[in-house]
Amino acid sequence: MAWFKKERKPRSSERVKLEIPADAWEKCDQCGHIDIRDGFLRAFNVCPNCGYHRRISASDYIEIFVDEGSWHELDAHLRSTDPLRFENYRERVELAMKKAGPLEGVRTGYARLDGMPLDLGVMDFNFMGGSMGSVVGEKIARLTRRSVEKRVPLIIVSASGGARMQEGVLSLMQMAKTSVEIARLRDARVPFISILTNPTTGGVSASYAMQADAILAEPGAVIGFAGPRVIKQTIGQDLPEGFQTSEFLLEHGMVDAVVPRSELRDTAAQLLRHMAGRKPAEAAD
Repeated sequence: MAWFKKERKPRSSERVKLEIPADAWEKCDQCGHIDIRDGFLRAFNVCPNCGYHRRISASDYIEIFVDEGSWHELDAHLRSTDPLRFENYRERVELAMKKAGPLEGVRTGYARLDGMPLDLGVMDFNFMGGSMGSVVGEKIARLTRRSVEKRVPLIIVSASGGARMQEGVLSLMQMAKTSVEIARLRDARVPFISILTNPTTGGVSASYAMQADAILAEPGAVIGFAGPRVIKQTIGQDLPEGFQTSEFLLEHGMVDAVVPRSELRDTAAQLLRHMAGRKPAEAAD
């Protein structure tokens, strides 16, 4: 009989399956920690689990250091040419522009940091490994000359694999050119802070990056001239643990401090106030 049978009607599930896009997650290259991308971004792209400092762009560093609305770019029109007609060099430059934007291996400009005038140069590793070619050297030299003429403190954030081999000796000449300008900056007693990020190697570490009044480094950054393998083969000895890291250089007196990315802005501002003989921010208020 029909009244003895209970008809079962299909029931629709009230649960809604939430799908999180795959690109919403980020994985730490050092410890494998997986977190929401916003978690990394809020921490300045530093792993919230192990503190590993991921590489960030020049634009990100500019946002860290300058007061909002105060950034003015300089010499953005300068572009690399192919003076030696090196094979595929023009194509490499065009590819770098697509990857890092229509810029060069360094961005330079002037701005304000906690209200203080500042000249700022930031290297971008995304542009051919931050290699120092003629344009990079020229932009650094012009920025340094501006600091001398205007008597404005200078900060340079380095991230470089070294000289740009496609420009040969013209690239190597930039080491001498930038070093001469840094010497003039020092004679003029204008403050200069160098910030070393991962990596800072080759001709950049052998010139302006290591000639500042104060040298700061991010944790775990690789800093040196030649690679560990070349050094080991040259001296015929095993290298100590942690060789060429910022912590190793701090222990051996090559850098003044290892500063986490989240503290770079406040540390740089404090150093500039001290060098200029200004009162601390709290006292000034």
